[in-house]
Amino acid sequence: MTPHTDTAKTAALVLFALAVLPFVLYAVPQLAGASHSYVVLSDSMSPAIDAGDVVFVADRPVAEIGEGDVITFESVDLAAGSGSSLVTHRVAAVVEDGGERAFRTKGDANEEADPELVPADDVVGAVSFHLPYVGYVVAFAGTRLGSLLFLVVPAVLLGGSELYDLYRAAETEESA
Repeated sequence: MTPHTDTAKTAALVLFALAVLPFVLYAVPQLAGASHSYVVLSDSMSPAIDAGDVVFVADRPVAEIGEGDVITFESVDLAAGSGSSLVTHRVAAVVEDGGERAFRTKGDANEEADPELVPADDVVGAVSFHLPYVGYVVAFAGTRLGSLLFLVVPAVLLGGSELYDLYRAAETEESA
């Protein structure tokens, strides 16, 4: 091999690692110092965090959460009438509600603050950082077409490559 070939292979390996790293971090957020990762589904936090971004949420004592922090919390899904969903919004104010710490939250893109206070028990954690656009790929990977492209096609290509290598090895042995 030539030095040029080695450099090209090294560059390709580095680019591949950089392309895969965001998805590894999404799958194992602990590698990035976070305890959870979530795909953002709405633009309520635009322009700071957009739909399709992935947020990395770290456990943080609620006593350390203050105004201006971005938190992820469980919210009762009023539209569905039951169940809950996760929401990521900025803390607009820290208040005492019935002797307990609670948070007034607001999406950066929203005109008004959220109608309900967020009790400390509903806080999942504080957003440490986010990765733009990664959530679109994660969401696509969960579809049938995404599963086909990200699982089946590489498996078939790998299998085909192995069969080709076996064929070439057998051909080499026959000619020897």
